[in-house]
Amino acid sequence: MPAVGPRPLIGVTMYRQTTSWWAWERDAALVPGPYLDMVEESGGEALLLAPRSEGAPPAAAGPPDPGGWSERYDRVVAALDGLVIIGGGDMDAALYGAKADPRNGGTNPNRDHLELGLLRAALACDLPVLAICRGMQVLNVGLGGDLVQQLPDRIGSSSHQPRPGAFGPITVMTEEGTTLRRLIGGRADVLCSHHQAIDRLGGGLVVAARSEDGVVEAVELPGHRFVVGVQWHPEESSDPRLFEGLVAAAAGRPDESVTTSTTPPATTPPATTPPATTPPATTKEHA
Repeated sequence: MPAVGPRPLIGVTMYRQTTSWWAWERDAALVPGPYLDMVEESGGEALLLAPRSEGAPPAAAGPPDPGGWSERYDRVVAALDGLVIIGGGDMDAALYGAKADPRNGGTNPNRDHLELGLLRAALACDLPVLAICRGMQVLNVGLGGDLVQQLPDRIGSSSHQPRPGAFGPITVMTEEGTTLRRLIGGRADVLCSHHQAIDRLGGGLVVAARSEDGVVEAVELPGHRFVVGVQWHPEESSDPRLFEGLVAAAAGRPDESVTTSTTPPATTPPATTPPATTPPATTKEHA
């Protein structure tokens, strides 16, 4: 259980897109509820961080860079104790020097800008970061790495995303000496929904887990209090362990509330919960 005391403020990134609810169909910012539940249940206080609207220009021309991100991101990060970068649509392939595959989807330049800017400001001040699915890809690209745009083409299988909007249960093996091994043990069954993956590793990152087919499923950034990226969705299986690790680091308790159990929560995909790598069924963005 999380220690009793002031709740660390955990920033959680969001979608920004045209969304339907009740009789409305309007531009909105949204985040799948399980992310917020996990932050709250792990002892944190979630603060929502939305990108600018689709028609608005980014906070600055082009993607933020390590030497000149917008003051906006420094100010936001200064108010936080930790950061969660959530799943979602594909990044703009131009950010890692590639031509976009026409099968990519859900790209949003303002969201790319927001999350890269927040990430780089967070790393500069050693803010704890948990990066999930798309978030792990943002972490890798932000540190100079690149992505496999169509993973099924590379591995000959759609096991990591059986179909758009569906989760695939897979098994991951963690690396010795990693934060991830300390938090979830040596082997875990998890839920994935991704058609892209890390190709060239970003500067400073180390592989923390792989799936049985060799795909990189988790990375870490040594030398920081807590920077962990996972390609799977712990929030969808109600697995609090990574969120507890983030909140403990954000509260200055990096060794509290962790388990080395090799028996994670059940990985059966929920029947009615929309996947975090794709927006809800009533939205227009897609992963």
